[in-house]
Amino acid sequence: MDLEALMREYGNDVLRTAYLYMRDVHAAEDVFQEVFLKVSQKLDTFRGDSSVKTWLIRITINTCKDHLKSAWNQRVVPLEEEAERTLGADSDFEEIERRETSRCVKEAVDGLPEQYRDVVRCVYFHDMSVAEAAETLGLAEGTVKSRLARGRERLKKMLEGRV
Repeated sequence: MDLEALMREYGNDVLRTAYLYMRDVHAAEDVFQEVFLKVSQKLDTFRGDSSVKTWLIRITINTCKDHLKSAWNQRVVPLEEEAERTLGADSDFEEIERRETSRCVKEAVDGLPEQYRDVVRCVYFHDMSVAEAAETLGLAEGTVKSRLARGRERLKKMLEGRV
């Protein structure tokens, strides 16, 4: 298992996870680099208690949380990506509606308490099973199931309030 192979196989998962937390492409790319730097330094310590993907996503989540807690990040507000702020002239109504729905759902997920947000992101944004999410987050499967149910219920209420 070499670093290059890990980056090819799991790089998109790491970058997507970083973006979901950081909400800024450049910050997500920074996290991506930091994650694989950490992995290169600690690859020999991987015990195999979980899947490699689970291990990488856990490192990514922790790295994102560290960045979000940093004093620098709390003082700096990232610029929105140009592509997200404006739509091209050839965009049609369905594309606008799809983007708006996606934005509303992401905002609602971001508005969840952390315990629900992490579980929802793992299961719905990373297509993890309950068992994989439990392993990634270091929780019991029953805890993941209950948090997922509560998170979905809160999301439903939040999204119904916007309609």
